[in-house]
Amino acid sequence: MFSAFLIKYAEIGIKGKNRYLFEDALVRQIKHALKRMEGEFKVSKTQGRIHVEALGEFDFDEAVENLKHVFGISGICPVVYAEENGFTALEQDIIHYVDEVYPDKHFTFKVNARRADKKYPIHSMEINQRLGGAILDAFPETSVDVHEPDVMLNVEIREKIYIYSQIIPGPGGMPVGTNGKAMLLLSGGIDSPVAGYMIAKRGVKIDAVYFHAPPYTSDRAKQKVVDLAKQVSVYTGPIYLHVINFTDIQLYIYEKCPHEELTILMRRYMMRIAEKIALDTECLGLITGESIGQVASQTMHSLAATNEVCTMPVYRPLIGFDKQEIVEVSEKIGTYETSILPYEDCCTIFVAKHPVTKPNLNVIRHSERNLEERIDDLVKAALESDELMIVG
Repeated sequence: MFSAFLIKYAEIGIKGKNRYLFEDALVRQIKHALKRMEGEFKVSKTQGRIHVEALGEFDFDEAVENLKHVFGISGICPVVYAEENGFTALEQDIIHYVDEVYPDKHFTFKVNARRADKKYPIHSMEINQRLGGAILDAFPETSVDVHEPDVMLNVEIREKIYIYSQIIPGPGGMPVGTNGKAMLLLSGGIDSPVAGYMIAKRGVKIDAVYFHAPPYTSDRAKQKVVDLAKQVSVYTGPIYLHVINFTDIQLYIYEKCPHEELTILMRRYMMRIAEKIALDTECLGLITGESIGQVASQTMHSLAATNEVCTMPVYRPLIGFDKQEIVEVSEKIGTYETSILPYEDCCTIFVAKHPVTKPNLNVIRHSERNLEERIDDLVKAALESDELMIVG
């Protein structure tokens, strides 16, 4: 029955003179999402609305599922178009709509007309009353409830007449690409894919870096991260994934520094390398999945020690989340089952039995002096090992 969708957006609607930039970005993201399925679609914007019209046969459920992954969409409304052939024809159109969409007629309803075309001869209130009367005459088992109706029948009078009553929730947020680009430190765990998803929801394009430690981490661990990036890319669009060989740096830190400081020191060098890649690729910040107190390297003291080596902003969208809250988001976005696959990443290989939880910055800096002989060359080699993959 449905061959078109009316796309609703929330925050974009309160933008000022630059609103068209956000609308254009949303149109691009919708087109990209619908390319994943068979069928041809026309995506257009008119008078503060975005319309998706199928130009042939298509899978309705698949189209809805793809649209539910586009940030910036607050609601997806399956729409029936009606031509302007007089009010009697419109009455028949809405009766036909109710008959097709609601087999069980035992419900309350309200007609909500919006006369965007001010040339239309009948005012909105009269449209509501007359269409409501036509529905009651056609289906006496229905009843009107203007306060809390079971069904809200929306009728928009524009260049065409749009009839819809279902609003399928979208993901909300802002269209990806409208708020710059950031580099996600993607580990293969539960947290970092969720962090990337949440920052992308605010309109940020996501690139990612993964620190690989062969032979201590396997190719399956690397593939797990690629799979996670692909799952996140359903929401974010294609992700440029940088795979960095971190083995030699880890072994050198393990050899030269106190073992209780291993995790902090490794994370400091990960942040340095991630920031260098971010600067080279015009990213405006780093993204991590850290949450205060979750592990030893995520206490306030540890985060301060990690943060010290960065000059660009570090975004931590999960900073106040409990683990269960993070798990719930990962299940919602489809990354949880992949995240818990039992392949170790480089952060879990060289772990001290008793890692420091309140690192002293002066002590950490002193420990790093033990690395001065070779660390610059190792960082340079790690950057040169960058394997770039485009995922999604």
